[in-house]
Amino acid sequence: MGQAEKEIAVRFLQTVVSGQIEEAYSRYVDMKGKHHNVHFAAGFPALKKGMEENHLLFPGKTLTVHKVIGEGELVSVFGHVVMKPHELEFMLAHIFRFADGKIVEMWDCGQQIPAEIVNTDGAF
Repeated sequence: MGQAEKEIAVRFLQTVVSGQIEEAYSRYVDMKGKHHNVHFAAGFPALKKGMEENHLLFPGKTLTVHKVIGEGELVSVFGHVVMKPHELEFMLAHIFRFADGKIVEMWDCGQQIPAEIVNTDGAF
């Protein structure tokens, strides 16, 4: 595991954000794997459907990747997702587990960025 998995993790997220969810899942995900997003039913098909619905609500969303860390079978991507500029922004950490070059497990954790940030170091 190494650089290839880091690139796949970033490409997966970028492809999803661009609205090409079907392509992202068919190219990068083992659909028999699992995710741990507590807002969706188990299994990648449910998460994929949720991402498709989210894209309909926020078709212009953007992703800025700030850090990518990989060790063993795991890759973490830390990013900034803007659903609506200056209204709905998140700092997110996605953790992917890989097997045979495909994402087989995924965790996503996020925090909404408030309009007024108290911390002078900022969100990133």
